Amino acid sequence: MDVLTRDFYDRDTLAAARDLLGRDIVRVLPDGARLRCRITETEAYIGRLDKACHAYGYKRTPRTETLFSPPGTAYVYLIYGMYHCLNFVTEPEGEPAAVLIRGAIPVENGDRLARIRFGRGPEELTPYQRKNFLNGPGRLCRGLDLTRAQNGLDLTDPGFGLYVLPGSPPDPVRVRTGRRIGIDYAQEAADFPWRFWYE
Repeated sequence: MDVLTRDFYDRDTLAAARDLLGRDIVRVLPDGARLRCRITETEAYIGRLDKACHAYGYKRTPRTETLFSPPGTAYVYLIYGMYHCLNFVTEPEGEPAAVLIRGAIPVENGDRLARIRFGRGPEELTPYQRKNFLNGPGRLCRGLDLTRAQNGLDLTDPGFGLYVLPGSPPDPVRVRTGRRIGIDYAQEAADFPWRFWYE
């Protein structure tokens, strides 16, 4: 199966964050159903210099240990005690860095995605629900049924049921950059233009 290899993730985090736009995440559920969505928004986090990164200054804790894993590892954490966030570990093993997947759009099995996310089919969604389907890290994880149980999975091995297809990156002229969201506490790092999305 043609999936993104470890070499894709084993490089500069900013380049990986930009290049993940337009790629397709595939999630295989325990019953064999395959969910697929296209990445539309990402954020980069680089521990060696980024005060917004959980492993800033190479801080190792049980929560951040996954960030030190080989590139191409899924880092899934919980925020506010209720929302999961999906990240892809980047750069060489031992260098804590990752790309947060902030948003996506359904590509395959949208009916199942809608039922997992809202408990109803796509035709029953309100305009608000359609607009806010997978746009946000917590919403994305909810739709793909991702939890801490998937933390540490190898994204380069389809056998684990979570991987990324090469896809078709958007035209560079459509790509936008800006400040990351929800990290005002991170001092100068709050202004890093490390969020990427396309329109």
